[in-house]
Amino acid sequence: MTRIDAHHHLWNLSARPQSWLDEPALEPIRRDFGPVDLRAVTERAGVDATVLVQVLPDVGETAEFLAVAGESDLIAGVVGWVDLTAPDVPEQLDRLRSGPGGDRLVGVRHLVQSELDPGWLVRPDVLAGLRAVRDAGLVYDLLTRPHQLPAALAAVRAVPDLVFVLDHLSKPDIAARVTRPWATRLEELAAEPNVVAKVSGLVTEADWSSWTAADLRPYVDSAVEAFGPDRLMVGSDWPVCLLAADYERVFATAAELLDGCSAAERAQVFGGTAARVYGLGNR
Repeated sequence: MTRIDAHHHLWNLSARPQSWLDEPALEPIRRDFGPVDLRAVTERAGVDATVLVQVLPDVGETAEFLAVAGESDLIAGVVGWVDLTAPDVPEQLDRLRSGPGGDRLVGVRHLVQSELDPGWLVRPDVLAGLRAVRDAGLVYDLLTRPHQLPAALAAVRAVPDLVFVLDHLSKPDIAARVTRPWATRLEELAAEPNVVAKVSGLVTEADWSSWTAADLRPYVDSAVEAFGPDRLMVGSDWPVCLLAADYERVFATAAELLDGCSAAERAQVFGGTAARVYGLGNR
């Protein structure tokens, strides 16, 4: 079985400052994380390939990530950023694809979780940008909070031939043990056939210092029931996950929480779904 980490990041603070890391609680990850660091943790966890996901709303960062991926036999795909509200989304994507490592571009993401407008995803200019992503043969990663799921559902229905990937199960409030209305909204989204989801980023939605697998289980169980194993993929969210767990523990916990799946189903969640959805075998 090919094991794929479907969601991780990299950053170099001297090249691209990360103002979001200025928060005191994030001091443990306020340092550089590069390809060498990534290879060390993936080797220990038995991960064969990865998907590198944008951090900043900066097309320059995406170009740099693609160049890094183009020189790597580990990073199989990049989910980058373009300005979806601009009229030149096709041209932005063409420029990225024509640069170094451009064939590793597999998807686009925007930091919707930070948008104050809960309906940002269904703005006409954003929907036009999403259609350009579809026309380019890419997928779109949804980074939302639970209150933004209704707009996400509307966008998914508005562009039914674009594949959407829900990051971090939309960040439910695990620390407060809140399941509703998150679970209901997740079920509504999963009813749309063009949506898959990532079991990722959950440890940092729980209590960082005291979480257990039992705290995460209701949320993972809801995702398995809603999407089925063939529409789920596992991601580490490294190095953000280090605030609550090391890389190996994230994957070990995912394996524990998916212990009710068959071997064939686990093969999908831990690699097959990501390979299929992102077209990693074609690059």
